[in-house]
Amino acid sequence: MIETIGVTKIFDRVTAVNKVSLTIKDGEVFGLVGTNGAGKSTLMRMICGVYAPDGGEVLVDGTPVYDSPEIKEQVFFIPDEPYFFPNASAEDMRDYYRGIYRHFSSAGFDRMIRDFGLNPQGRISHYSKGMKKQLSVLLGISAGTKYLLCDETFDGLDPVMRQGVKSLFASNMSERGLTPVISSHNLRELEDICDHVGLLHKGGVLLSENIENMKLNTSKVQCVFSSEAEEQEILKELDVLTHEKRGRLHTITLKGGREETEAKFRSACPVFFEILPLTLEEVFISETEVAGYDVKKFILD
Repeated sequence: MIETIGVTKIFDRVTAVNKVSLTIKDGEVFGLVGTNGAGKSTLMRMICGVYAPDGGEVLVDGTPVYDSPEIKEQVFFIPDEPYFFPNASAEDMRDYYRGIYRHFSSAGFDRMIRDFGLNPQGRISHYSKGMKKQLSVLLGISAGTKYLLCDETFDGLDPVMRQGVKSLFASNMSERGLTPVISSHNLRELEDICDHVGLLHKGGVLLSENIENMKLNTSKVQCVFSSEAEEQEILKELDVLTHEKRGRLHTITLKGGREETEAKFRSACPVFFEILPLTLEEVFISETEVAGYDVKKFILD
């Protein structure tokens, strides 16, 4: 388990991470969401032990990570722009990481690089951006670490390769208990892979929730009321998060599961109602607007 407890990091009087407390459980895919400058990369570098926090603690399996080589060996970090040695090939990088991570699987790496169609002996400098991203993921998975931190991993990957990377995460989670932590500025990119999402903004945490719980406890309804009086009567009974009205058609996002929400609307007998599927982005927008933030301004499509 990874825990950040009131973690702060300051660079030249700029607070990049401000008293962040998060818990990342083993065996789940944790997504970190936020625009550039939200503190995602800095937080990840503290989790893997590259940066020491200026305040608070970063614990991996109960041990402060920065001064523990044994714990650092259990964490692999893939930065937004992976670094490779000048003129190196994929095989050169394989051999380098094999000397750092005791559980590095050369056989697994060689198999995956063939599956992904990468040239293991060609210079990495001749790879495209997407190919470099693929290589960095294959090195990270082959390292055999318990935790894999991925900063904007899917940026630059085409849909087919993106799905291939997600499949690798899933198989390694089930086979050896890998715990991926994935950062992105795009909620939609994380929706179908993450179990838990944390939203960072200006170095702080706005929201950290289990995705399934959020969706189970939030509903979106389109409806038409017979009168304004009926509208006011029904709305008083609901825990409304957002409410939009276009003509007579109302779109309401509210707290409450599907069955509970359906029962309330059936008993109220509006002219028409329909419960709609919710995206993760809509849930976050609803939750953060209630907290006084307009998340639409700092989460990109």
